[in-house]
Amino acid sequence: MTSESSEATRALGTPPTYWLTRFVLLRLLGAIYAMAFLVAINQIVPLIGANGLLPVGLYLKQVSAALGSDSAGFLRLPSVFWFGHSDAALLTAAWIGFVLSCVVVAGFTNALLLAVLWFLYMSFVHVGQEWYGYGWEIQLLETGFLAIFLCPLLDMRPFPRYAPPMPIIVLFRWLIFRIMLGAGLIKVRGDEVWRNSTALFYHFETQPIPGPLSRWFHFMPRIMLKIGVWFNWLAELAAPLFAFGPRFARHVAGVVMILFQLNLIVSGNLSFLNWLTIVPALACLDDGFWSRILPSWFVRKAEVAAANAEESKPMLVTAWVVTALITVLSIQPALNIVSPGQIMNTSFDPLDLVNTYGAFGSVGRERLNVVFEGTDDDNPSDQANWQPYRYKGLPVLLDQQPPQVAPYQLRLDWQMWFASMASVNEYPWTLNLVWKLLHNDPKIVGLFADNPFPHKPPRYIRAVLYRYRFAEPNNRQGLWWHRELVSMWIPPLSANNPQLVEYLKSIGWTP
Repeated sequence: MTSESSEATRALGTPPTYWLTRFVLLRLLGAIYAMAFLVAINQIVPLIGANGLLPVGLYLKQVSAALGSDSAGFLRLPSVFWFGHSDAALLTAAWIGFVLSCVVVAGFTNALLLAVLWFLYMSFVHVGQEWYGYGWEIQLLETGFLAIFLCPLLDMRPFPRYAPPMPIIVLFRWLIFRIMLGAGLIKVRGDEVWRNSTALFYHFETQPIPGPLSRWFHFMPRIMLKIGVWFNWLAELAAPLFAFGPRFARHVAGVVMILFQLNLIVSGNLSFLNWLTIVPALACLDDGFWSRILPSWFVRKAEVAAANAEESKPMLVTAWVVTALITVLSIQPALNIVSPGQIMNTSFDPLDLVNTYGAFGSVGRERLNVVFEGTDDDNPSDQANWQPYRYKGLPVLLDQQPPQVAPYQLRLDWQMWFASMASVNEYPWTLNLVWKLLHNDPKIVGLFADNPFPHKPPRYIRAVLYRYRFAEPNNRQGLWWHRELVSMWIPPLSANNPQLVEYLKSIGWTP
């Protein structure tokens, strides 16, 4: 059948098909998995390795002691790393996940492969501690779990014998409904600047990691920034209501939600969150939509597959069982959405199958940033020659243009964005970071953009809290930022500081 004949058939009452939707959805999910595992390949060892900032071995011992045994720990936080968590094991799991993700991107997948990816990534999330404490980690797990049941068990072809089960398509719509509506309601309840439409006066400057276009957005006319908030309400409060609506309304809702995510992608660096949120939104679109924008030869492949499709009763029964499970597990998250005490980014079951979501319920009015600095001078006073450790994403130098790093995630940078709004007591691992900088630990220094002390470690390290704000575009000095000193976040410390050494030993981070 041609795409024209397909349209005519649908006009006669034939239900829409989702062969192309499944193909596009799984390819994008595979790309997100690949990026997530690539981040693990590059960062997991310095973050949670044996000599990392928050060693996984120490964490698993604490969990096991708290719950009574390793088996109890595994049941509460399922992870392959309960069976071995050496640096080699961490990297092997990350590489396996990356390679399998690339296979999915290439167009080949089945339920078994997607189940392996899901469990491997869950293994990292459950032992990643605060490095993996973001909402998009459990969102990827929920999305990845549903994707398992879109495919046959073993058939890896791009267009296998069996059609995507409609109950799973509906579950993806339920996911995007909860993601978007939860994010909208947390904003309505969370901060006055959302309710008076001034949130974007601050957001682009104060978001975790600005991008190259963030300053341009920040200095847009105020009326345009207010319109941006109104579009936010359209995408997060209105569009989700039509995710289960008639075909045309559902298509419009899906496009609005996708365009909203694309706008967030170009205006900042929110990891792979926005790309991931597009995945369930794709379930609002059927093959009739895709046939208008994809190459005709590719559309014909899907039509041939649909014409020759067979019914798989085991696959359909499994889809209904999963639907029943998700329905039961959705009770608490659904009640949370309508609750005045709504919480966001929370899991209600050990496998993270159904969760609550939400982002930027409150918006900061100023940008604070902790900068680590080192010196070789004997006297660590303010007059010493302090050299900054540049982050890969967060601003440090005033003439430093914000980079584009998303969908890649710089996990140290993200945690330091949060830490800048708190104290070192709430982020004690920063003292471990100071210790490792004092010893030029190559893996830890590699989390920064460069090493200002490449030949020998500095004598002292300190952390200084600054307030940053965007410089006006096209200023004479060519600056991207202005900044002012706020306070000393960590006073100067040396490698032979007895208090530092004793503290690290007491935590288990033995120098």
